[in-house]
Amino acid sequence: MIPYGRQSISHEDLAAVEAVLRSDWLTQGPAVSRFEAAVADYVGARHAVAVNSATSALHIACAALGVGPGSRVWTVPNTFVASANCARYCGAEVGFVDIDARSYCIDVADLARRLQAARAVDALPDVLVSVDFAGQPCDYAAIADLKREYGFRLIEDASHAIGATLAGARIGALPVADITVFSFHPVKIVTSAEGGMLLTADADLAAAARRLRSHGIERDPARLTQPDQGGWYYEQQELGWNYRITDLQAALGASQIARIDAFLERRRALAQRYDEALADLPLQRPWQRPGALSAYHLYPIVLRDADQRRQVYERLREAGIGVQVHYLPVHLQPYYRALGFAPGQFPVAEWYAERTLSLPLYADLTEAAQDCVIAAMREALK
Repeated sequence: MIPYGRQSISHEDLAAVEAVLRSDWLTQGPAVSRFEAAVADYVGARHAVAVNSATSALHIACAALGVGPGSRVWTVPNTFVASANCARYCGAEVGFVDIDARSYCIDVADLARRLQAARAVDALPDVLVSVDFAGQPCDYAAIADLKREYGFRLIEDASHAIGATLAGARIGALPVADITVFSFHPVKIVTSAEGGMLLTADADLAAAARRLRSHGIERDPARLTQPDQGGWYYEQQELGWNYRITDLQAALGASQIARIDAFLERRRALAQRYDEALADLPLQRPWQRPGALSAYHLYPIVLRDADQRRQVYERLREAGIGVQVHYLPVHLQPYYRALGFAPGQFPVAEWYAERTLSLPLYADLTEAAQDCVIAAMREALK
């Protein structure tokens, strides 16, 4: 089976993890800060806070921005459920914005229409969670204009997009984002086995995120509410969670960051091979936003006929090609239907979800294996 995505583990990665196992610190040690520094330096961010998953990072991001009961958080249906669930964890109301038919990211024209309508009824969102789907950055110039006009905060869910660039700037350090979130799941660009990270230019948001990942506990003498009683003293200043990443995971992540440029170069080369080999087939290939450079976490295709998808999927799977669907629309999940969402509300996201397949794409995919994928795709579309 050729999977749609998988990790690439080197001898250096193994050595980095072994070094931690032989050290005095398996968790809450120096490997975590080294991982944070490596990612922050790579993307050009001021502050980085590592946690145990991107889902935890999204939850903490909402909490750090003050999301709670009575808050409104908007996102897109074309994402993993965590992009919406983070708001629900905080007791907030969730709304959705449709996607663009080329990028499969948020449709800024639909966002503008919904913001105008929401202002008329005093129901503007407090936070927007944008999603850089498949490694493709959203239209952040347009989002920045809308953010200035309507005053919402922005969480950039860049779980797919570490290493992507927009107008020459790396994702993770765009001024428009209050907080950016990365994922380090094994199918992502780089992995820490499981793991996530928040990046921000705001020192107070970073401090809040650090407290929230560790039970709401503060140890910084400058931020204590009572006199420091000694090196043992700490304060639980708010209700947080145990979302800490281990030193084992952080060591793996930091080792992987050293290879990120090679990973990205390989993914982009493989994506170009797909572009050329599939050009004559009856399907829509990924589109590249002008001025952006995708990280190519995924290579999603869109079939012309929704009725084909099940047959093509099964034929490829039978041929040992591990295609997958990204994603089932969040608003059509039973949990969100119970909140009042229904088919037909976000037609582009639904159109896309009925026709898409993600083809195998990962750094260790050989050209011979990719040729097998291409041949199987051609056979399936006969």
